[in-house]
Amino acid sequence: MLRALLLYLSRRERLGQAMERLPFTRRLVRRFVAGTGADQAFTVIADLQQSGLLSAVTYLGENVRTADDARRARDVYLALHDEIKRQDFRCTPSLKLTHLGLHLSVTICRENLERVLEHGQGNGQLTWIDMESSAYTNRTLDLYQSVRQRYPSAACVIQAYLRRSEADIRRLIARGAIVRLCKGAYREPPRLAFPTKQEVDEQYAQLMDLLLSPEALAAGVYPAFATHDERLIARAVRRARDLQVPAEKFEIQMLYRIRHDLHDRLRDQGVRLRVLVPFGEEWYGYFVRRLAERPANLIFLLRSLFRG
Repeated sequence: MLRALLLYLSRRERLGQAMERLPFTRRLVRRFVAGTGADQAFTVIADLQQSGLLSAVTYLGENVRTADDARRARDVYLALHDEIKRQDFRCTPSLKLTHLGLHLSVTICRENLERVLEHGQGNGQLTWIDMESSAYTNRTLDLYQSVRQRYPSAACVIQAYLRRSEADIRRLIARGAIVRLCKGAYREPPRLAFPTKQEVDEQYAQLMDLLLSPEALAAGVYPAFATHDERLIARAVRRARDLQVPAEKFEIQMLYRIRHDLHDRLRDQGVRLRVLVPFGEEWYGYFVRRLAERPANLIFLLRSLFRG
């Protein structure tokens, strides 16, 4: 019930606008967001690289209101690709298609996406295409499939909590895709998504096995497992070693400042670990969804409120 409430609140933009006026809010948001500008994100990315970790960077925003807004978001991602190349960071941008205008027009979105992919591929960099709510799943996968042949540097995301995800994973394996498997952070009805944590975890483990299978690796699949669940991380590492999957053929992904206590241990085990660093003014929906994902995040928030 708490998760459902938080996911409902994540869509209430007026609440976010009210929170912006509170003096302590910015301090709390920095728990999950590097800052409002790319320079703050790159400061974090430099620290991660110094620690021997990979990174990804995302400019927060979704469901832009105009085509001009979508083009401005596109231009930010073009600049991110250039800065990553200039500083020789082991970093990949990660974007949402509604930030590039998918809900306005597939044509607008495709034009913006292809500009970003062209630029990134020219710089020798991947670009992750994030998954959003189920309202966009078909359009996101269709667009990904339509650009992938020309831009093999495009990588996609699948959400384990959706009931359709096994079929989607099998299709992506057949195409040798680069796939991030996450649990999912949007409010979805039970007919579309598994409603309990146990069911989602079981589905995640099954999809993990598919992505690490000899058939997937032979097809050229590169899996990334985005989770903060220590049991699932250990399972991925163990399964990869049992199947003799080379360490450079898969990775674990985590969000900035969540379970950073595991970073050194995984790095010392030789596991490729990538940390996603978000930045931008549009932090509210992202922030509340992070609270919904893990009770410990909400506990941190409440403790901060009482201290302050």
